[in-house]
Amino acid sequence: MSLSRRSLLGALGAGAALTAAAESPVAASVSPRRAAAHTSGANPIELLQATRRVLIDNDNRFGPARVIPVVQQQIAAIKELRADRRGSDRRQLLQLQTQYAELCGWLYQDLGDFRAAQHWMHEALEASHMCGDSDLTTYILARRSQLAGDMRDAIEAVDVAEAAEDLAAPRSRLAAVAATYGAHGHALRKDAATTQRAYEHALELHANMDPDPGSPWGVWLDSAYIEVQRAHSLAVLGDHQGAAEGFHQAISRLPAGYHRDRGVYLARQAVALAGAREVEQAVVVGLQALSIGEETGSARISRELARLDESFDQWRTVPSVIEFKDAMTEAVLRQA
Repeated sequence: MSLSRRSLLGALGAGAALTAAAESPVAASVSPRRAAAHTSGANPIELLQATRRVLIDNDNRFGPARVIPVVQQQIAAIKELRADRRGSDRRQLLQLQTQYAELCGWLYQDLGDFRAAQHWMHEALEASHMCGDSDLTTYILARRSQLAGDMRDAIEAVDVAEAAEDLAAPRSRLAAVAATYGAHGHALRKDAATTQRAYEHALELHANMDPDPGSPWGVWLDSAYIEVQRAHSLAVLGDHQGAAEGFHQAISRLPAGYHRDRGVYLARQAVALAGAREVEQAVVVGLQALSIGEETGSARISRELARLDESFDQWRTVPSVIEFKDAMTEAVLRQA
């Protein structure tokens, strides 16, 4: 092949994403006005809220590419509806626009298009200020820290997380969310001691949260989520064995519906196992992640698998490694 293996594997997920976007039956059948139409007496705001929940569930199972076109159509519908609404309805629509824009940013982040993700997160932050929802603004700032972490921008990850934590209400879940993402920024700076202190701080915030937070944002955050983020940071810091153990624990506690996240954690566990020179186990786990990566088109999975493939070069004559590399190549070619 004329392309290098790195270039070839860099396309893993992208082909499936483009195909899914083009062929998505949902994207083809929904127009902005139809999506927001007052169908059968339905309240358009309630319909948009329900649609967002369905889109989130669909994304977690099938990946971002099938969902992005529909999310953008809903945003267009919301902007049309805002022109005809006043008072509380308009504020609710602005809140919905914020939520959809944040979702769109997340979908592009998972797809690996960081420039588009930044654009939509900026849109979400601006809309959150217009609707005056301070919790939503805080959540979006925390998410921007997470995005900066994925982009390996350590300073941005730390600074935005600290701003979010300062803005968060005392004893709120959002403070713990922000602290968790900020901790990874310290790992990107290769500051192991500060990273560990930051994760302990996040766990302390979580343990002392108000039992009735009143905010819907970050409800997925629990101690297991904080620990899996710590595992990710341990891998960045070079503690491969600790990272592998952390991912194993997280995967065993993951709810059944978190299909794509399972693939991300499996891929990261496989990379950590390879770093710990546990080659056979890394292959087993890597193949499981590859299967989910093909289904979802998640760039977060494919990036980790490309790293795994590269790390296997030193064991390229081992039969199981040959099997993995062949499976990776076949996966890319199927998407071409």
